[in-house]
Amino acid sequence: MNNDGSTTMDPLPLHGVRVVEFSHMVMGPTCGLILADLGAEVIKVEPPVKGDHTRNLLSSGLGFFASFNRNKKSVTLGTDDAGDLDTLMKLIDTADVVIENFRPGGLEAKGLGYGTLSLRNPRLIYLSLKGFLSGPYEKRTALDEVVQMMSGLAYMTGPPGRPLRAGASVNDMMGGMFGAIAVMGALRQREATGHGQHLQSGLFENAAFLMSPQMMQQAISGKPLEPMPAGRRAWGVYDIFESGDGVQIFIGVVTDRQWEIFTRALNEPALASPDYANNNLRAAHRETLIPLVASLLKQHDIASLEAMCEEAGLPFSRINKPADLFEDPHLKASGGLLPITLNDGRTMEIPGLPIQFGEDRLPVRLDPPKIGEHNEEILGPLKRG
Repeated sequence: MNNDGSTTMDPLPLHGVRVVEFSHMVMGPTCGLILADLGAEVIKVEPPVKGDHTRNLLSSGLGFFASFNRNKKSVTLGTDDAGDLDTLMKLIDTADVVIENFRPGGLEAKGLGYGTLSLRNPRLIYLSLKGFLSGPYEKRTALDEVVQMMSGLAYMTGPPGRPLRAGASVNDMMGGMFGAIAVMGALRQREATGHGQHLQSGLFENAAFLMSPQMMQQAISGKPLEPMPAGRRAWGVYDIFESGDGVQIFIGVVTDRQWEIFTRALNEPALASPDYANNNLRAAHRETLIPLVASLLKQHDIASLEAMCEEAGLPFSRINKPADLFEDPHLKASGGLLPITLNDGRTMEIPGLPIQFGEDRLPVRLDPPKIGEHNEEILGPLKRG
């Protein structure tokens, strides 16, 4: 990325693709964000006056709109107004992709389902982001919490008897990501067939996909799984410890070579016990190993532990909070934090997509839009035409 935020990526991968986005909250906007960052023209359709209701959420929803709506254009159209509906149809006629996360049947009832729109625009790719794919549950309402409980993710995350939601909207965001992958696959397929299609991405199915390794672990072992906080680890040292100056740090020692480096650095004869000769033995003797390692690490301050792990090539990290990422030296140096200006004029930085094209990160081309900011640019010609 250049000093002015531009890149040598010209054109961006999805340049020339027009996306009409009917969505709110996290899953749909995440999908639109990915397509927008990759260069698509993403037109966010918002209700008149108030716009996307996530603009006004507080508490844990306060960051939703700012996080998922950069590089998009905003227009305001009402689906209950005949004039607006006619303009909306004309807009969709110009689109390559429509993405929506309305309740099942919600857009069909307004004449905006795939069946109707594809008759007008056979090349249209129409993505529905849903709680559940086709099947017995498809009419249910879902939330990230709901599918975390259904899939076993919450069971695996919390202590025994206390299922716990993950601390981020992992399924909403990954469901949007898989929706974007489906759109890109359908765009490629359209080159061969000349036709669009109806796609779906499911929140519950995403959570089930995340649980694949745990499902296979139980199927192969024949043993019920314990939640992560209580379960037996596959590695001898894979834990959170405390430094001598009271800072928490995670350290993982996952290979015998790493163990050799780790024990050499700590220089403690007790670590040479035959009980710890290989990873499986170390995992089997964690009840004695972990207290021993904890006592040894407690003899060093955090700077010394980080330097030791860095030099030895061991996986490690302090236990950070989300706001610590604003000052993360790697993100700051690598272009991983993107500058955005909020609707109230405040400037902030936000993590970009975790991908790189050669030496380039995907840039911010448009700040999160104001309500209806692009009405004249996008809708004016349609209304006059």
